[in-house]
Amino acid sequence: MTLFQSFVMVDWSGGNDTGPRPRKDAIWVCVARNGQSEDPVYLRNRKVAEDWLSRFIRTERAADRRVFIGFDFPFSYPSGFAKAITGTDDPLALWEWLEAHIEDTPTTNNRFDLAGQINTQFGGKGPFWMNGLRRDIDGLPRTKAGYQNPFPDRRKVEDLARGSFTCWQLAGAGAVGGQVMMGLPVLHRLRNLFDGQVSVWPFEQLDKPVAFVEIWPSLTLGGAPEGRIKDAWQVEQVALSLSQLTDQELMGQLDVSAAEEGWILGVPQDKSKIVPPPLRNDCFALPAGVAWTPVDEALALLQDRLRPVTSSQPVSLPQAMGRILAADVIAHRSNPPQPNTAVDGYGFAGPIPEGTCVMPLAPGRSAAGIPFAGEVPAGSALRVLTGAALPKGVDTVILEEDVTVQVGQIAFHGPMKHGANTRRAGEDVVEGDVALRAGRKVTPADLALMSAVGVSDVLVRHPLRVAVLSTGDELVEPGASAGPGQIFDANRPMLLSLIDRMGFIPVDMGRVSDDRDQLRARLDQAAGQADVVLTSGGASAGDEDHVSALLRQAGAMQEWRIALKPGRPLALGMWSGKPVFGLPGNPVAALVCTLIFARPALCLMSGQGWAKPQGFDVPAAFEKRKKPGRREYLRARIRAGQVEVFHSEGSGRISGLSWAEGLVEIEDGERHIKPGDLVRFIPYGSFGL
Repeated sequence: MTLFQSFVMVDWSGGNDTGPRPRKDAIWVCVARNGQSEDPVYLRNRKVAEDWLSRFIRTERAADRRVFIGFDFPFSYPSGFAKAITGTDDPLALWEWLEAHIEDTPTTNNRFDLAGQINTQFGGKGPFWMNGLRRDIDGLPRTKAGYQNPFPDRRKVEDLARGSFTCWQLAGAGAVGGQVMMGLPVLHRLRNLFDGQVSVWPFEQLDKPVAFVEIWPSLTLGGAPEGRIKDAWQVEQVALSLSQLTDQELMGQLDVSAAEEGWILGVPQDKSKIVPPPLRNDCFALPAGVAWTPVDEALALLQDRLRPVTSSQPVSLPQAMGRILAADVIAHRSNPPQPNTAVDGYGFAGPIPEGTCVMPLAPGRSAAGIPFAGEVPAGSALRVLTGAALPKGVDTVILEEDVTVQVGQIAFHGPMKHGANTRRAGEDVVEGDVALRAGRKVTPADLALMSAVGVSDVLVRHPLRVAVLSTGDELVEPGASAGPGQIFDANRPMLLSLIDRMGFIPVDMGRVSDDRDQLRARLDQAAGQADVVLTSGGASAGDEDHVSALLRQAGAMQEWRIALKPGRPLALGMWSGKPVFGLPGNPVAALVCTLIFARPALCLMSGQGWAKPQGFDVPAAFEKRKKPGRREYLRARIRAGQVEVFHSEGSGRISGLSWAEGLVEIEDGERHIKPGDLVRFIPYGSFGL
């Protein structure tokens, strides 16, 4: 049996309706069978094209013909993007996500706005670029100036296909980004419409009667003959060429493996020659010539080079507690939804001048949840209760304590200002306004606010998973027998608890001895189970410092010699695409490095943005002379309105961590602190503990 009887090639467009006359930069399709092609068909917009394709597939299926349909745009994005958006690296899940978020009509679409929203999740400087609209869009740059991409710029196939374009560019010459964003939703709908009848190459086996395949006509074809529209001519030539292939020749072209990124038909995938892409390990590289990095510079580098890594998911309001908002929360309803009274009393139309005022009392009342249905006549008053909607004819309320009520009348003394004792509609939040910003960790008060403005579901980020691994032959578990030269592992329980208290998910990877193969296997496991890896010990340059050695072997190791005390060089690297923070083995230094460096980085990667701890200027209850050159952090606590520090600065004194309630930060320069001088105290609570 022949693999396919009908070959359809589609030249797509990300633009708007191109009008009734055939032209370039529109959508062109061509059908070929048995080595013969039909005339190319002009389709003026995506709605027309989608309808044409659905009719064509129905006709072909009724005739029992197997159909091969090629589309000239990428079927997926570079590795990591699908998972960051949907939580899974399945590109077909990304099709579904885009179909749910793209708004498309023949005259307008939201691709630029959606790209800006996506960019905002990753710092607002990428992955998408080139705003093709006249108005500015938050998060979407017009050029690549200042552009930063948290993902690879190209798929592996595009590194092999010379002249191919990046899918991140949304407008301008050579842009295919708009085609991808506007094309994948259409493919998703067609796939659903013909459920169980469509296979998508190379993500699925081509065992269904309809195949969707990625093509690139310009891969092998040049310009069109004189008088022909290039796009129309190219789809004709590709359809004709494919219809002339034998099944064996076609299967040879289809025999590729690219389950996440997809592939371009016709690009050879010589498995013996393909090499993995270079590790994206330069995000931690320091400028040339840097020896010791000041703390503020190191923090600025981390903030600039890291990006959120967590994907998002919709959850109901009760499930949102403690989660990070992945998008702004928009008020569905104003709060208050309508003007209402702030007190129990009597309402009327104000203002009231100075002097005695007597008003007839209208029958009925307005209570919270039971509004008054009528209109209060001018010059009359109505009984109102706290929270009640103000009926027509009422805009001012007087407290019941200030009123005399008798025989259907009320009497009180003016003056009364217009609007007294009332709340305006939307004076808290107006419908359509942003109630909460993306990146916020949801609190109980936030749940109240979102409920009040009619929000029942929100988009939140998946919790950041942080693996914690201890290294060293000298370590044993607490409670076990410790031999000569061995110590109990104090770091791992401390770090796991720190991660949990900060709101992330700790992943305990246990201890590993000073064996490079065992450490390599454990790092592989950690990278598979978590978004970030924290190691302690083995991060320096000694013979048994295998963490730094393995990261160097992977070509993904930077040793930041940070000018701080306590602390040693901080090892930063990438392992299987996951950031690794190599912390010192000393528990005091490990805690300080975690709080000062790892915590803000983890917050940024979790989607909540860079987190600066709040410090307070407090009188010192100690004296200290400090030399210039390094920033110092002293274990400290507050007593009697002053800050006192632990009696020893020794980094091996773990008891000082328990004694302390925070850290005193002493700036980089020289300092002579005397009792009563102001110093900066950062309580543990400012670090989320």
